[in-house]
Amino acid sequence: MSNRSLNGTDFTAMVLAGAEQLQQHAEHVNSLNVFPVPDGDTGTNMNLTMSAGVTELKRGDSSSIGVMSGILSKGLLMGARGNSGVILSQLFRGFSRYAAPYEELNTLQFASALQSGVDAAYKAVVKPVEGTILTVAKEAARHAVFFSRRTNDITELMEEVLAKAKETLAMTQDMLPVLKQVGVVDSGGQGLVYIYEGFMQHLGSGLVTSPTAKSDNVRPVFAPHVSERPTATAVVPSPDAPISAQAKLETDNIEFLYDMEFFINRQLGEAQGTDFDEEAFRKALSVDGDSIIVISDDDVIKVHVHSKAPGEVLNLALRYGEITQIRILNMREQHRDLLSAGMDVAPEPEWFAEIPTEPAREEEPSEPPAHELASFGFIAVASGEGMADIFRSLGVDVVLSGGQTMNPSTEDFVNAARSIAAQHIFILPNNSNIILAAEQARELLEMERMVSVIPSKTIPQGIAAAFAFQEEEAFEVNQDNMRDAVTRVKSGQVTYAVRDTTLDDLHITAGHYIGIQDSKIVATEEHLMATSRLLLAKMLVNGDEIVTILTGSDANQEDTDQLVAWLEENYADAEVEVHEGGQPIYPYLFSVET
Repeated sequence: MSNRSLNGTDFTAMVLAGAEQLQQHAEHVNSLNVFPVPDGDTGTNMNLTMSAGVTELKRGDSSSIGVMSGILSKGLLMGARGNSGVILSQLFRGFSRYAAPYEELNTLQFASALQSGVDAAYKAVVKPVEGTILTVAKEAARHAVFFSRRTNDITELMEEVLAKAKETLAMTQDMLPVLKQVGVVDSGGQGLVYIYEGFMQHLGSGLVTSPTAKSDNVRPVFAPHVSERPTATAVVPSPDAPISAQAKLETDNIEFLYDMEFFINRQLGEAQGTDFDEEAFRKALSVDGDSIIVISDDDVIKVHVHSKAPGEVLNLALRYGEITQIRILNMREQHRDLLSAGMDVAPEPEWFAEIPTEPAREEEPSEPPAHELASFGFIAVASGEGMADIFRSLGVDVVLSGGQTMNPSTEDFVNAARSIAAQHIFILPNNSNIILAAEQARELLEMERMVSVIPSKTIPQGIAAAFAFQEEEAFEVNQDNMRDAVTRVKSGQVTYAVRDTTLDDLHITAGHYIGIQDSKIVATEEHLMATSRLLLAKMLVNGDEIVTILTGSDANQEDTDQLVAWLEENYADAEVEVHEGGQPIYPYLFSVET
């Protein structure tokens, strides 16, 4: 490998080495989360995000760093989980945008690409916080720009980048007091340092690695208490649930009824070598079709379209090459089957799963015709069947299984939104660590339909927002009402500590229970009931509030009855409701509203 430049092959090998290094230390990154809760999983989220990027890289085999960084960016973007995963995806997205026109990068260009990644990441975060992965990436990139003027050796530059990243990581304790109090560095920043260490390991070895050489060694790592990571899924509504968007459609109103997907191999057939006018092709498809996606490179054209005339579509495609991997589905037939089965949503196929070496260009599908769409649709994130039932009863169309530990990816949100036939879609993330992935999905969908992310950070906030929705109101009015509802509810959570620590003069012992109000630990006791009572006492101010108790999978009826009796004795004017949530890890979730 020439140390004076970095091409696509060695960039791929660097990424694979970085992903492997992160995977090996994912549990250590998890352990650095400030809260000593059993579902701190920054390392898990970053590792799953990198694994998604590696999966895409397996499909590429190019020596161009522009092409390979674009493929990585696509995989990271769609696979991003949690705030740390989204930020990581944006760092490489900005990098790929800079690298796109280049076959290889010299030191000045590599440094500029790192800086471009930082710019993209900061832009993606509404309120950037210093002392996090953002700061580590920023200072490392800034030093790279400075040092790149003094060396033409990529390995030497990366060595400096890694050293600066480690130096900045150590300083995060001084930037965020809570890190210093707990005695840890920022977990996301540590994850990025591990990735950079992998980069350096490859560059320092001097070995040129093929794009797939290490791919099998990179695998997802889950938090210690999770035996198998659940995938985000659409939950099938119960018979008593409100009618959702799909059920509101008339089957015969699906105008463009044939869902078509195929490839055009431009190197085969009588029309091989014919110039491909993408805009004219799209225009011709739109005469009798919608939901058009066309992605082309020199050899292959990927096509997706909903059409009234599949024969004409195929005849049009034959002008440019031989058609392969044809799939045609009758959406009216699908809709009839879904209704007869009592289901609400049909999963969209993986439109682009087979695209070879697709660069970073992002295509935007057309919005379905308005007359085929309901006015509103809802996506919520919840863990536990009881919790999913609660959201279904409030009219949510798709419930993604997830929470603090099980963060849905950007792609999960995109697929869920595309499965809902609605003009306006509201997303309730119900966790602060999921909001960025939801926002990233909103950006990807902005050309298809209007999506709003209601920034609910807890399950109680999500429930309050769903209650505030009114079908007859306009999109903007509902959006404002739901955002306001989120601010008017107090949220409480009870779980157990996984390590000894001290936070805000509160001494916490591993194995004891902790009570969290909104985002702050305010109570800790050895026993569940004592912690729950202490937390509720801090949440109840006037004594006449509405208190909702959501029981988890580890709660038992005797404890719950005792807690309700305590509330009735000490807060006689409070209104108490109990619902079975079934959420793991948190025996109780509390909601307090005035």
